[in-house]
Amino acid sequence: MMRTQAVPPGGVPATEDAPAVCGGFTRTSGDVATVPGGAVDIRPARPDDEEGIRRFLGGLSPRTQARRFFAGMGRPSASFVRTLLTVDERRDALLAVHGNLLVGHAMSYRGEEADVEIAVVVGDEWQGMGLGSRLVRTLMRRAEARGARTVGMDVLGDNRTVLAMVRRTWPEATMRVSSGTVEVTARILR
Repeated sequence: MMRTQAVPPGGVPATEDAPAVCGGFTRTSGDVATVPGGAVDIRPARPDDEEGIRRFLGGLSPRTQARRFFAGMGRPSASFVRTLLTVDERRDALLAVHGNLLVGHAMSYRGEEADVEIAVVVGDEWQGMGLGSRLVRTLMRRAEARGARTVGMDVLGDNRTVLAMVRRTWPEATMRVSSGTVEVTARILR
């Protein structure tokens, strides 16, 4: 399975008449994140995003790198970067961008135990704003449109934030602990 880090909405909860405040950022609804200077857009990855993904990966803290890749990383190879950006009949990749700044990455590929397996990471300073959840929802809509009915992911056992998001999003998910990771399999919700 792929390694994942998905981050659910955080910060101070929103009410009907007041938006949520997350570390100086404002979240105005479930699918829109607004930050000083504009919104964060979700779009498919493109081959010309190679330098942006390299900078993004290099800016991740060791903890975030470990939660996504289950290890720290040096400078990513060209083939690894291309893999992260590949969109074809077997794989999908999305980016969260704020202007020209890449702030999140999500990918899926045809799985073995599930129809698609996913992996998500959000830049450290952008976590807790719901961007991970937005990336997951968008990735799931695209996977379902391609016929996927189940999703799988691996989560580090100590990543309580993601495990809580999984329990909320997929309460009937199967979770199997193996060597410090939790292997999650769930039905894609409509």
